Amino acid sequence: MERFKYISLVALATICFALSPPGAQAQIAVQIGPPPVCPYGYFDYPPYDCAPYGYYGSEWFANGLFIGAGPWYHGPQRFWGHVDNHFDRNDGFHGDYPHRGEHWDHGERGHIDHFRGNEMRDGHGHSNKGGAHEHGEHGGHPH
Repeated sequence: MERFKYISLVALATICFALSPPGAQAQIAVQIGPPPVCPYGYFDYPPYDCAPYGYYGSEWFANGLFIGAGPWYHGPQRFWGHVDNHFDRNDGFHGDYPHRGEHWDHGERGHIDHFRGNEMRDGHGHSNKGGAHEHGEHGGHPH
């Protein structure tokens, strides 16, 4: 009788285990949301702060609109455009940056005419310091 109880309990446990729902599978979803709203574009690396006027060359703008950078880049596939990394905090810039939601300052018009980029970037966070690049064509979007 003792043996019958033992076998019954093992059978019951086996049936319960077999009928139990499968374990939950972990799923990771990353949503980045809309691009930052910045008057002169935003940097192509987290936290995607607003770039100051003069960081991006005119080829980064199509009909006056920033073509994007980082996860929101929507320019040509093999694009490389000029930037002036003297305006980048990671390269020692200590000046003010625009804040998200600010609008373009019409008084700064003309500064871009004297733009002197010192680095090429591809919109996806890749750079080639010194202004040369190895990946072919250059953006060339008019401002």
